[in-house]
This record gives sequence, C-alpha cells and structure tokens, in this order.
Amino acid sequence: MNLEALLGLLQGQDIGNLASQVGGNEGEAKNGVMAALPAMLAALGKNAGTEKGAEELNNALEKKHDGSILDNLSGYLSNPDLKDGAGILNHLFGNQTSNVANAVSQSSGLDTNGSMKMLQMLAPILMGILGQQKKQNNLDAKGLGNLTSMLASNFGSEAGTSGIIETVTNLLDANKDGNVVDDIMGMVGKFFGGNK
Repeated sequence: MNLEALLGLLQGQDIGNLASQVGGNEGEAKNGVMAALPAMLAALGKNAGTEKGAEELNNALEKKHDGSILDNLSGYLSNPDLKDGAGILNHLFGNQTSNVANAVSQSSGLDTNGSMKMLQMLAPILMGILGQQKKQNNLDAKGLGNLTSMLASNFGSEAGTSGIIETVTNLLDANKDGNVVDDIMGMVGKFFGGNK
C-alpha cells in the first residue's frame, strides 16, 4: 500500500470532511495528509523495528485497531476520536508531537492547531489500515515490523515527501535534547535523503 492508496481512502467527501474539521481548504487538507502520514509511518517503522516495539504494535492492533474504522471513514471523520489519536501520537513522537505539527503546518498551509488535529485524526486511521493488513494477511509482530518498514521505505520514493521529513528532522534535532525521536527522524532523513 502506497501514498496514493492511502490518499484514495481520503478522496472527495472524505477530504472535504477532513478540511472542515481542521479549518483549511481541501488543498491544504490534502497537503496535510501528504505531510502527516510519512512522518507517522516513519516513526511507526522505527518503533516496530525492535522486537519490543513490534510486539506493542501487534498488541495494540489486536486489542483496539482492527481496521473497522475504515468501514465508515466518513462517519469517523465527522466525529473523530481525538483522544485516541493524541495517545497514538504521544507513543510515536513523545514530547516532540507539537514540533511535528509545526512541520505539517509549514508544509501544508494549515495553522498549527489544524495540523495537530490532522495528526490526531489520521493516527487512528493509519493504525486501522495496519490492523486491516494484519487481519487480511495474518501478520504476527515480525510481519508487522516488516510491513511498517516497507511502507516507510515506499514513502521514500513518493514525490514531495522528502521536504516534510527534512523539516521534521531539522525541527527535532534543533533542540539537541537526546530524545529518541531525534534518532527516529534522523534515520527517516537518511531514508528519504538517499532516494533523491
């Protein structure tokens, strides 16, 4: 599954719903999706690259994110579970989540609040997509690790995603606080930088 397939889930009415929720136009919402998904996938890929991270992801998908969110995406986008999204983002980015939102904002034209809401809305959808893949392909923790790293590397060859990764990398490295997310984004930068 690549960026186009993910965007295919957010066409027409869905992107309109998303835009009205985050306070932007459809173009800004689409740009926000193009910026937010690679950043989240890259962090997920790094998390699931360790045995512990892959097990945690596997458990989360088994307990909560089974893909059913995709059965009524329009309904979810009209009434998103931002608390669930915030929890996922905290797991992925920790205290750097607001920096990632700033990067999405710079890339998309949405304001920072809209970008944060975009990330919070998309996180459960992304988990749902992974949950659906897990169910359809009977993936275990190791299989999920492989899937997330494949998705993250696929995004490396998609046009227009290297900018957001570079921006996120620079933002997260700027404070030199030794946060693990700096390492994640550093690796992501190499991912995307190597494909130019």
